[in-house]
Amino acid sequence: MESNVIESTLTDVLEESLSAADDELFLINPTPETIEELVEVLDAESPTVRLLAAEATLKDVTDDFLIASSAADHVEAGNLELRTAETNANTLVVTDTAVVAIVDAGGHAAGLTADDDAFVDSAYEQYSAAWETAEEFNLRTPALSRVRHSLKEDLGEPTADDFDAVLASLETARGDGDGLDEVTISILVAAKNEDLLYDISKWGEDVGIASKATFSRTKSRLEEMGLIDTEKVPIDVGRPRLRLKLGDDRLKDADGGQLANVAQSMLAA
Repeated sequence: MESNVIESTLTDVLEESLSAADDELFLINPTPETIEELVEVLDAESPTVRLLAAEATLKDVTDDFLIASSAADHVEAGNLELRTAETNANTLVVTDTAVVAIVDAGGHAAGLTADDDAFVDSAYEQYSAAWETAEEFNLRTPALSRVRHSLKEDLGEPTADDFDAVLASLETARGDGDGLDEVTISILVAAKNEDLLYDISKWGEDVGIASKATFSRTKSRLEEMGLIDTEKVPIDVGRPRLRLKLGDDRLKDADGGQLANVAQSMLAA
């Protein structure tokens, strides 16, 4: 980015910054909103973004499964690296040719650019050194592409399609105690397709979403609230397994895209 830019959205400014960089850039002290927009705009053609932010900021943003799983895709692809450090800097994009201050003013966003060689060299050196001493952020959420692929392989295409439809209908997937987090979503779509609790919880544990115990506790809560039912399925050896079913006609009548809204209204009631 060779000069100041004024755009309609933060997304536009980030896209301009990414397109102006070569192989890599630093994103320093981004706001949660900036991180969310970055995850949306990164693609296979993007330079590697070395994101340095406060640990609390990264934890807050990645509590949302939608953001965290997409970020994990970018990390696996090599387009995003996450490290933590406390800094009082403004939100900055730093390359070897420019320093850009990102300003989100609501209706407009701006990238205010400084390209003085001495200033840019000093800033790049400073943040390169900060990056080397910063701690890597442990993004525990699995990549969304891996989640989708393994769900289709382990539970079947109908369950995977419903999982995608529910995610597409949500703005966030945090849970916040009574809402829809990734475990709740998984159990609901499994119940819609009458999958076994054993199968969905084993899949969730194997792919890294949550433990079998977490799936079991969530199943019990949803069953107590009337969102799902279970029936015992005998097996040749050992205790019977539980088949998940939707427990309310409102959920049974909902398609994948409507399932989340109906479930959230029931959980909030």
